[in-house]
Amino acid sequence: MKYLTNFSCALAFVLPTVALSGPYDGLYKQTVHSECALVGVEGGTLKIAESIFHGVEMECRMTNPVDINDMDATIYQMECSGAGQTWTERSILMNDAETDGLIMVWNGYAFRYERCEEGEL
Repeated sequence: MKYLTNFSCALAFVLPTVALSGPYDGLYKQTVHSECALVGVEGGTLKIAESIFHGVEMECRMTNPVDINDMDATIYQMECSGAGQTWTERSILMNDAETDGLIMVWNGYAFRYERCEEGEL
């Protein structure tokens, strides 16, 4: 019994540090000529990892995912911060059907991002 208690305690410390990858995790070019090694700056890339979207000098925690029926897309509540401000918006993310990229839709805006390839990092 003591072994199980020690194992459970050890597991409790390990589980929160396990990174959960999401369907949209990766690095995405802001423009065709973006530098994939630079994240979160003008001319660099956007990053999605562990349910956090890292944009240019801002980041959003992606919460409350809702799959859209009959589409390869998800609506997220985006809890964002940057430039000393916080805000909440909804966004739709979907895999680009023509490339290995991402389409991101915010209220009134749609963006298409190309995924960075391993050799570009």
